[in-house]
Amino acid sequence: MTTSPLILGPILRYVDEVSASIWVETRESATVTVSTPHRSATARTFAVHGHHYALVPVEGLAPGTVTPYTVEVDGTRAWPDVDSSLPASVISTLEPGRPLRLLFGSCRTSVPHDKTGNHTHGVDALRAFALQLSATDSGADWPDLMLFLGDQVYADSTSAAMQQFISARRDIREPPGKELADYEEYAHLYRLAWTDEANRWLLSTVSSAMIFDDHDVRDDWNASLSWKRTMESKPWWHERIVAGLASYWVHQHLGNLSPAERAQDEIWRRIADHSGESELDVGEVLDEFAARCDREPKSYRWSFCRDFTDSRLIVLDSRASRELDPSRRALVDEEETAWLDERMRGGVRHLLIGTSLPFLLPPGLHHVEAWDEAISEGAWGRLAAVVGERLRQAFDLEHWGAFQRSFRQVAEMATEVADGQRGEAPDTVTFLSGDVHFSYISEVERSSGSRIVQAVCSPIRNPMHVVLRTFNAVLAYGIATKLAARLARAAGVGDPPFHWSGIKGPWFDNCLASVVETPEGLRMRWVSGALHGAPLRPESKELAAITVDPRGSRPARPSSAAQSRRRPNAK
Repeated sequence: MTTSPLILGPILRYVDEVSASIWVETRESATVTVSTPHRSATARTFAVHGHHYALVPVEGLAPGTVTPYTVEVDGTRAWPDVDSSLPASVISTLEPGRPLRLLFGSCRTSVPHDKTGNHTHGVDALRAFALQLSATDSGADWPDLMLFLGDQVYADSTSAAMQQFISARRDIREPPGKELADYEEYAHLYRLAWTDEANRWLLSTVSSAMIFDDHDVRDDWNASLSWKRTMESKPWWHERIVAGLASYWVHQHLGNLSPAERAQDEIWRRIADHSGESELDVGEVLDEFAARCDREPKSYRWSFCRDFTDSRLIVLDSRASRELDPSRRALVDEEETAWLDERMRGGVRHLLIGTSLPFLLPPGLHHVEAWDEAISEGAWGRLAAVVGERLRQAFDLEHWGAFQRSFRQVAEMATEVADGQRGEAPDTVTFLSGDVHFSYISEVERSSGSRIVQAVCSPIRNPMHVVLRTFNAVLAYGIATKLAARLARAAGVGDPPFHWSGIKGPWFDNCLASVVETPEGLRMRWVSGALHGAPLRPESKELAAITVDPRGSRPARPSSAAQSRRRPNAK
């Protein structure tokens, strides 16, 4: 059997009306060629710690077209696999005037798709969707973009296959043990995550955008100054955080950037400007860059923003840009807040804010996190502060509710947009999130202006243990909400600037969510993966569907089964 010159990819990343960016990892230094029926584009690989990558810009495409493509590595056909039964990979360019069709979700572990893997981690909702999509007409009502909202890989909770790889190169009994240690291990982790045949095909044919969350680096990443100091005291941490950020830039962030944004990126400029015959090795430069990003978060921006026909999508870094100094504690620092403030504007039909952490937690959880932040910062004295910090790290109490300063700033921005104070009010201001391992949709209680909505889709494949499901459900809803609110007030936390409540949920299944602009409003749908037939084959199964109507005080209405199955007019 001939070994493919491709290790990973092709992955279709940034796509606009006339261009596309295709990312690959190759086995050797090489020239990569992407060919469509009418044109070809080439790029030289660059090296990072013995690995070889290329991002190939394909330009001159026509808007609103679906174009098949192939990949060659040094003249050898590498994609598509001639033995695959899946359709050809395609580039679907954006069409002016066409409503946005978006998928989103978070938290996906990489374990086998066999009986054991499905028993322990459930059916992979992404893979089920990939197989279903592969059976439909190319480009017909396909999503314009898949938005992955964190925990694309788990660097701290590794699979048996990852642990086997670690054991082959170091003593797994020594710190950091089963967790990742360096770039080589991150590269292998991405290989495990992105080489399943169906998911690999999906990534090759539907454009994707990504932002990290804690497990891409480590659980509770930047939860507090205490957490950061504890980690920095560990001898293995520096190499870990450098490898995590460097590999994230290569595997995830680079593909988020438009051609114009790449031209401004300091690492990419080195790669693009290289004119030598040999491959450029940016490993040391990338390590220095990653170390600086950790040391000086304000020196680089991981957030990004994209405008579509009637929508704006803002994807916010809520991990690396935190301000952890207790006197200025914020989920996003001043520079990042100012960047967000400039982009939180009306004049679009739907304003979408992608943030890995839910902006609107279930109210009970929100109040608990606000209370814990207050006592951790000394509201009830030194002893209570120690207890609060332990609770914060033990129970992951570090979402927007645990950063009240940032929560209130963004709440004010969202309200001003919804009230038409920042340009014409949109129909919806919608936060898209993941992280919490259960899904739901909530809405701010308003009598006029835009609707402010929180939609959560988590996990794609990493279900919460049944005991934790009960704990979260009890804590988040019912009488616990009132008790938690009283605790927060007793710790000196003011009431939230607005009230919100759940419309639908929670549900705890593995799932993937879709957001589609329709004349009736913003239609959202959550689907899980289920096994059917003989032999067993994953298929998507609807969990919930809802349409958020335009402006007004009426509640969002769940779609009927017929409505949820009906596809929107793409024209």
